[in-house]
Amino acid sequence: MSLRCVYTDLDGTLLGAGASLFTDEEGNFSMMQARGLEACSRAGVEVVIMSGRRQVQVHEDARIIGQTSFIFEAGAAFSIDREITMMTGDFELDPERTVVEQISERGVPELLIESFPDRFEFHEPWHVNREMSHLFRGEVDPAEANRILEENGHGDLRLLDNGAIHRRMAGIEQAHCYHLVPKGVSKANAVAAHARARGYALEETIAVGDSVEDLEVAPAVGRFFVVANGPEKDPGVRGAMSRFPNATVTEARNGAGFYEAVVTSLMA
Repeated sequence: MSLRCVYTDLDGTLLGAGASLFTDEEGNFSMMQARGLEACSRAGVEVVIMSGRRQVQVHEDARIIGQTSFIFEAGAAFSIDREITMMTGDFELDPERTVVEQISERGVPELLIESFPDRFEFHEPWHVNREMSHLFRGEVDPAEANRILEENGHGDLRLLDNGAIHRRMAGIEQAHCYHLVPKGVSKANAVAAHARARGYALEETIAVGDSVEDLEVAPAVGRFFVVANGPEKDPGVRGAMSRFPNATVTEARNGAGFYEAVVTSLMA
């Protein structure tokens, strides 16, 4: 079967330094990601952004690349032609309060920050005006954080690692970005649901990303590509790959890796 859809992460994958569509990892001007998008357009392949960013941000990014579908807030919801589908699982939604407000009222962010002193903080300024997920940065073990949540009566939530970030933190060699979300939220579930809605067969889809959370999407697509900068910055990505036989690492980084994944798949 031919390729019909590419699911791609933004930061560290499609985007280069400064979160630009036209830079490589070092900040040099690059057309590689644009060429990858052009190749998809010529072949009639849909490109779906899967990002931890807020809805309004991802919506604008999708418009810039000429697409009508996108996945936002780490898979908490996705949009197809302006129709939003929530992916919060069994978490009880309140029409009067956002998910973020509900979690805040329970004091969960403070619990995690106090549990990991000097290693965990809000990812300012991008943590504000969010609706579906709290955003943090630091260096923690998500498994340990989720154990703390469970022990304190918050088993309906989970902390996920959305990959390495450029932002520096004192005493931390490589900071990561983390999302606090309802337990059923994941990019993998959102990708699978989007593919079903569009009628894509597994072998007609690929995904590209740079983090362990991105890698969890692998079972939901025909083939998964990890851009080279992912395992370079986070050894955990390389270690997790053994669980996903359809995952490979590209030779190139960031947008050039996205281009490599697209062209490899189209040629196949």
